[in-house]
Amino acid sequence: MLIRRAERFTANDVTDPALYLTRRELMAGAAALTLLPGESAAAPPAGAPLKAARTAALSLAEAPTKFESATTYNNFYEFGVNKDDPARLAHTLKPRPWAVQVDGLVHKPKTYDVEDLIRLHPLEERVYALRCVEGWSMVIPWIGFPLAALLKRVEPTGRAKFVELTTLLDPAQFPAQRPGFFGFSSLEWPYVEGLRLDEALHPLTLLAVGMYGQVLPNQNGAPIRLVVPWKYGFKSAKSIVRIRLVAEQPKVAWEKAAPQEYGFYSNVNPAVSHPRWSQATERRIGEFRRRATLPFNGYADQVASLYAGMDLKKHY
Repeated sequence: MLIRRAERFTANDVTDPALYLTRRELMAGAAALTLLPGESAAAPPAGAPLKAARTAALSLAEAPTKFESATTYNNFYEFGVNKDDPARLAHTLKPRPWAVQVDGLVHKPKTYDVEDLIRLHPLEERVYALRCVEGWSMVIPWIGFPLAALLKRVEPTGRAKFVELTTLLDPAQFPAQRPGFFGFSSLEWPYVEGLRLDEALHPLTLLAVGMYGQVLPNQNGAPIRLVVPWKYGFKSAKSIVRIRLVAEQPKVAWEKAAPQEYGFYSNVNPAVSHPRWSQATERRIGEFRRRATLPFNGYADQVASLYAGMDLKKHY
């Protein structure tokens, strides 16, 4: 198998946030992040600037997808089945206050306020390719920190083999979770995803709290989401409220809904077609022509060793 390393961004390749944030957003963000004596830190509003040093060695040398496309064309089934549903309906999500419970097979279980989580580790900007199982893709500059940084703090026990991530269950905030909502009824709520522990600890696996130089928008999984760039996008759980370490492979949302179509691993693999379409090519949003899909979404040199000896057509 030919393994290709993606080219890297230079410092000038990602659009300056000032070009896409409105003056009002900038002023709101500045107000939220400026403290007067005696005041406590306020939660930054959606659209507020979020600074992070770019990790050039883990960033792609490809022009990022337009911010407008990345925030208006995406899947977040808790808001509905159409690509524009998240952007239209995500105002119902209240990303502050927010807590994330980290427990299971760990020595130091803890529930973190999301603001405390953000301060656990220096934030990084990483420009990753995102490949949807539907055959389209984007390039997104995420802001976050390695999931490994959090997991090491809670100290997994020797029995921990997998990491289960759970999205918020709250029909008041997620309209598609309400009984009778016209949507994807075959999904079981809450949305659950999972990784093998070594996948979760891999340096590429990111907990994202921002994108494009600003606080993560509601429709993209605020206030905290998973990003695993070598897997199809649905593996990256959004609006996470629990991270649990377990001994057995968890049953995840799409695997439960359609096991003949979606496996636990869901690594990007152009050699394994979806039952209803080929995965050999993809359409990069903003481009006219389709391009070849790369094994592991172009990250094979970093992650292929995780699956040495596995039949990736069987363990799809």
